[in-house]
Amino acid sequence: MAQCGWHTVAFPCLTRAIVSQLDQPTAGGQNRRMGWNILVTRRIPIEGIDLLRRSSANVRWHDEETPLPRGELLSQVRSCDGVIITGGDRIDAEFLDAASKLKVVSCIAVGYDNVDLTEASRRRVTVTNTPDVLTDACADLTWALILGVARRVVEGDRLTRSGEWQGWAPTQLRGVDVAGKTLGIVGAGRIGVAVAKRGTGFSMRLLYFARRAKPEMEAFGARLVTFDEILRESDLLCVHVPLTPDTRHLFGELEFRKMKPTAFFINMARGAVVDEAALVRALRERWIAGAGLDVYEHEPQISPELLQMPNTLLLPHLGSATVETRRRMSVLAAENLLAVLEGRLCPNIVNPF
Repeated sequence: MAQCGWHTVAFPCLTRAIVSQLDQPTAGGQNRRMGWNILVTRRIPIEGIDLLRRSSANVRWHDEETPLPRGELLSQVRSCDGVIITGGDRIDAEFLDAASKLKVVSCIAVGYDNVDLTEASRRRVTVTNTPDVLTDACADLTWALILGVARRVVEGDRLTRSGEWQGWAPTQLRGVDVAGKTLGIVGAGRIGVAVAKRGTGFSMRLLYFARRAKPEMEAFGARLVTFDEILRESDLLCVHVPLTPDTRHLFGELEFRKMKPTAFFINMARGAVVDEAALVRALRERWIAGAGLDVYEHEPQISPELLQMPNTLLLPHLGSATVETRRRMSVLAAENLLAVLEGRLCPNIVNPF
């Protein structure tokens, strides 16, 4: 059998990379009845797969951490009624041309900027996402980035492991206080609100920028301000907006120059919300003090210069990566897909038509 590795996953490896429920006999030795054809494009927690298996569907999934090569994805989707995708799968006209039977695209994510909603709607393909279930995990990780970069946690860990630590010293790896500072939140959706809620425990002054006032934010004492104000006044600036044409490169040189030189920038949204080259310059020239990032403009590629900067904390897109949250996302993605195929009410449709 051909080896299915990081770079060589392909469908000569069907026996391992793609597992089909059609090939799994029932207790009586007969194959399961063919129903909907469903493709899951990446390894996901088994609870979602189990839910699909309990339907009458023929379930195939790419049981690998790495994405399917584009050509194989287009080949495998040709007979599909529904597909569960991850953020690395591009759903565009080419994909939809290949998937002429497709009825539903279920995103195992909140964001769906990788899906051409206009094209999907034109072809009457329903698109769903998995909101709510990952709010707390993403808000928690936002705070991990805030505390990690402000208190130089990774640098401290690196020094401790290096064997060069000479013991406690009064000026060693001094970070900055978080309690009592000004926390700015750009984007006041569910995750932004959850981040603000956690900020109250640090007695912070809370500012937010959104298209309109949010009572949920103001319940925690947060104040709606202009974009310019939030740039100039925040000690810690967190980004929680979707990627749209309006938010692409929302943060560039002009915006970073307006921030305090003592401020920290935290991006938990989408990488392309930030002009990464401008961020590199802002960090290198100390327009800002540091950055904590979970997403990148050309993910998984990251600017080599950014990788070398000590005043950054860089994570590999871990926002929702807890056992409990990914399990809930897996189940919700499966529930969304089945609800659409079976004509039941689905509350998580992002392109109603």
